[in-house]
Amino acid sequence: MIDRLSILALKIYHTREEARRTSATAEHRSRNVERLALLEQQREDLAGCLDVFWSEVLGGKRRFKLYRQMKMYNDPELNPAVYGRG
Repeated sequence: MIDRLSILALKIYHTREEARRTSATAEHRSRNVERLALLEQQREDLAGCLDVFWSEVLGGKRRFKLYRQMKMYNDPELNPAVYGRG
C-alpha cells in the first residue's frame, strides 16, 4: 500500500502540474483536472485502507508475516559467476 501511495503521490504531482500548465490547451488542462480528482480519490481510498490496516495491527487483529531473505548472488553454490561457470 505504501508503494502504491508513493506512486500516486508522483502521479498527483505531475498531473497537477499539467492541469496548471499555461502553455497547454484548455482541453488538456481540463482533462488533467478530471484526472487529478480521480487520483486524489484513489489516494484517499488507499490511505483509508492503510489506516484501517494499521489500526488492526496495533489492536492485535493483524500481524506481519516474517519473510526470510534468500539471496542467491553471494552463494557459491547458486551463482555461476561465483562458482566459476560465468
